Amino acid sequence: MFGSIASRYDLANHTLSCGTDFYWRKCAANIVAIWRPAKIVDLATGTGDLALALQKKLPDAEVTGVDFLPEMLELAQRKGVRKTILADAMKLPFPDASFDCVTIAFGLRNMENWRGALVEMSRVLRRDGHLLVLEFSLPTISIVRTMYRFYLHRCLPLLGSFLTRKKSAYDYLGDSIEEFPSGHAMIDLIEASGFQRATRQALSCGVATIYTAQKS
Repeated sequence: MFGSIASRYDLANHTLSCGTDFYWRKCAANIVAIWRPAKIVDLATGTGDLALALQKKLPDAEVTGVDFLPEMLELAQRKGVRKTILADAMKLPFPDASFDCVTIAFGLRNMENWRGALVEMSRVLRRDGHLLVLEFSLPTISIVRTMYRFYLHRCLPLLGSFLTRKKSAYDYLGDSIEEFPSGHAMIDLIEASGFQRATRQALSCGVATIYTAQKS
């Protein structure tokens, strides 16, 4: 599905989030910059927006964008991502302890096995390396949560279908966000998958959350 909407993927994301996704990725890049990693792998990089934000913030770092869709990687390369690799994030083609930092934005939720993906991320991280996960979540404030759920399940699928010209393009999104662990549940999952000192930072009233951790 993602491959079929690749050419309109950025338009849909920026429109459906009202441009807030740029702010979320900037926040993520600012956090990674504090760690000063030399080698970063951005998984499920898609069209490379987070990888580009990392390249801009850390011009001396080696940033590798990984995705399993060639259509997405072609667009990422056109946009300026310097290094890309076609690969499945569940079975990364890297030796153990290859990177100082692993990032993933809005991709873990779509993995077939969340813990398996996190364990694989831990494997390719060096000792004390850092993990950053940027994912959708549900707001904790009741009225905001109610409004967001209405947008998520009623408005977003229609808008997504119109923008991507694929009727079912965003039908899955609301359910995937509802089912994905967030808050303390996500912290527990990360720490059970080879990481320690997991933290979370809610963005935009909890519509998105940044999780960070270090390899155990």
